[in-house]
Parts: sequence; structure tokens; C-alpha cells
Amino acid sequence: MTALSTPAAVEAEPVAPVRRKAYRALQPSRAGKAVRAVLLFLAAVVTLFPFYAMVVLSLKPSGAITMPDSLLPWPVSTEAYERVLSAESVLRWTLNTAVYAVVSVVAVLFLASLAGYAFARKRFPGKEVMFWSFIAMIMVPYHVTLIPSFIVISEAGGVNTYWGLILPTLANAQAVFLMRQFIKSLPDELFEAAMLDGCSEWRMYVSMVLPLIKPILATLGVFVFLWHWNDFLWPLIVGQSTDMRTLTTGLASLNAENAPLNVVLAGSVVAFVPIFMAYLVGQRYFTEGVTMTGVKG
Repeated sequence: MTALSTPAAVEAEPVAPVRRKAYRALQPSRAGKAVRAVLLFLAAVVTLFPFYAMVVLSLKPSGAITMPDSLLPWPVSTEAYERVLSAESVLRWTLNTAVYAVVSVVAVLFLASLAGYAFARKRFPGKEVMFWSFIAMIMVPYHVTLIPSFIVISEAGGVNTYWGLILPTLANAQAVFLMRQFIKSLPDELFEAAMLDGCSEWRMYVSMVLPLIKPILATLGVFVFLWHWNDFLWPLIVGQSTDMRTLTTGLASLNAENAPLNVVLAGSVVAFVPIFMAYLVGQRYFTEGVTMTGVKG
């Protein structure tokens, strides 16, 4: 009988050093980094200059504006802001815009999340045909449906009303599509376990789906808020009276009435602040929402 002899120790083969020359060739040189930094700085200056000019010119006293002297941050006057904030019409326009944007955000997110949940997790006849037919609305230009929508709202008595302003904007195909894709990426095991525990559809939606889709809810909420806050054409057509104007249409009317430039720009700053605050609140969810959309399991 022969015994198999094994070496006491097996010498490990030497590991070849990692070649990093190919990667080093892709890295920019110091001169390239400096050029990139200068280009990024110039791009930032060009991007931020309109906001700087808007704020500085809104803080100028009434009178002729001369360039480039008026772009200096002095002298400072709050006269324009006092006129804007004390005007009843501007306060009314701000209230109209807030109602239009906030109610639309809540309604769009609620309806889109329900539709996305149904299209992603439920089985019913004609689901795919219904879903892609609804998504086909994205290819229809907004201006094509503008006149038919106005005729329907006008015949129903929705002109110069909040519901006439809000209702036609609730069917958001982009929001339904994103909700469906996000909910579809959630692990199947979660829904199977919930069904085994006897969880109802509504309880599953409220207790499980909504907490898991917070990133996409926040992201969509910010985009829908920005769209409604900056919307101009539909509020211009439906809100025909002065009391039903939004900030965008109201500021345009001030410009048409030859109001002082500092007053118009002060109103633009007031309209910009809620948009900036909404972005600060929801921007931390953007990366999380984009990352989780492509993750499953």
C-alpha cells in the first residue's frame, strides 16, 4: 500500500503587481484639473448671475436703472418689497398659487401612487393595454389638449374657480409611470409575506408601500410643485379675473402695466423663495430615489 505524500507547505505564487499605468493615463493632469476648475467656476458665475441681478435690482430705490452701476449691491432699499408685500393683489395671487400647487401635489401623488401600485402589482384584464394607452398621453403635446380642456371646464362652470384650475392637471402620466417602475422594483417577498399574513390591499398600500416609496414621493412632489408653481398658460386661461390670478400671471400683468422694474423683480424674488425652499426640503431624496429605482431584491 502506497501512501500519498503531500508537501508540508505550499508556497503561494507571487501576486503580480497591479498595473495602474492605464488608469493613470485616464486621470487629468494638474493643468487639466486647473482648466476644469476654471470652466466650472465660469459656468457657475453665468448660471448664478441672473439670480444675483434679480435680487440686487429688486433692492434698488425707484428711479432710472443704469448698467452696470445698478448691479452694485449698494445703495439698498426695501421700498419695492414693501409695495409688493403690502399689495392685496400680490397676497391674493400668492394664496392662489399656494392652493394650486399644494393641492395638486397631494392629489397627483395620491392618485399616481394608487395607479402605480395597481399597474405594478395587480393582475386584471387589459392591464398592459390600459397602461401603455395612458402612457401614450406623454406623446401628445400639452397645447393640443388645451382648447378641449378649456371647453369642458368652461361648460362645467369651472372658469375662475380653484377646482377648474386644479382638476385637469391631476392625470399625470409621467408620475404614474415613475410610480409603477419604482413599486415594481420592490422585492416580491414583501408582498408575498403580507398576503400570507392576511394583509388587506388598503393596509398593504398604506403600511408597506407608502413608507417604501418615500424617496420617489419626495422627488415627484418637488417636481410637481415646481411645475404648478411656475405654470403660466393654464392659469392664464382659467383664472381670467384679477382675484384668480397666480403669481406668474399676476407678475406678467404688472409688467404689462408698466410697473417699476424693482417692483416686478421684488415680486419675482417672492415667487422664487418657495421654489427654493421646496428644493432644499426634497433634494436629499433625489439621489436615494434614483438609486433605489434600479435596485430589486
